[in-house]
Amino acid sequence: MNPEEYVQQKAAASGSSFYYAFLFLPRERRAAITAFYAFCREVDDVVDEVIDPGVAHTKLAWWQAEVLKSYAGSPTHPVMKALMPLAPTYQIEARHLQAVIEGCQMDLTQNRFLDFPGLKTYCHLVAGIVGEVAARIFGQTQPQTTAYAHKLGLAFQMTNIIRDVGEDALRGRIYLPVNELQQFDVKAHEILKRQYSDRFTALMQFQTQRALALYDEALALLPEADRRAQKPGLMMASIYRTLLREIEADGYQVLHQRVSLTPLRKFWLAWKTQAFGKVQ
Repeated sequence: MNPEEYVQQKAAASGSSFYYAFLFLPRERRAAITAFYAFCREVDDVVDEVIDPGVAHTKLAWWQAEVLKSYAGSPTHPVMKALMPLAPTYQIEARHLQAVIEGCQMDLTQNRFLDFPGLKTYCHLVAGIVGEVAARIFGQTQPQTTAYAHKLGLAFQMTNIIRDVGEDALRGRIYLPVNELQQFDVKAHEILKRQYSDRFTALMQFQTQRALALYDEALALLPEADRRAQKPGLMMASIYRTLLREIEADGYQVLHQRVSLTPLRKFWLAWKTQAFGKVQ
């Protein structure tokens, strides 16, 4: 399996909504975003799949070194071999990759966030930076598009946090800010034990309204000159906002299950955005 086949398989196997947006890109841009996304999956999988924190730290340190070696001209991992030939074209810098790794390192050392500003710092590393790189690959021409990409990345990450409350609890993690748990009188042990309540529902309604507002804020920041080029991001926004509304309609039953859209529905939402340019 060559590096290009490796990253393609890694991206497709994830089943992510992002994959459906990649399908509509020209070949070289699709190759770049697929390789970058595969990198993100590799380092994220270290946190999610390695049980021993010490081993996970060691693996992330290896990735930090691999990024340095790759930008010095000596990549060894298939992901970096696929990404490096395309990195200069799309201005993908070593600092971008190191920031994503730094965000994953936070996952190993911090499983609570005191407030939303603290959570935003984490989201900037694992999602905002990803949005910034994606915007460059899609064809950014306006400086303001970076602000749009960061805000959209935050909206995506908040959607993930809402969707994955139950799964994260199984790993002992609660990403919902501590002061907001207190505000709605939801105890951490209730989430860890996956106990529903009217208080939990109110907390999730609050989180959802903020996430939906972030989508609106992001879309308002996108310059008209870049709207066509940034359609893949708009496709993802359509898919993720629809998912958020599904979670809301389902009464926030996220502690015992992971709510998701079918592959066909994701593809249909992506196609409609590609065809009509409107986010659902």
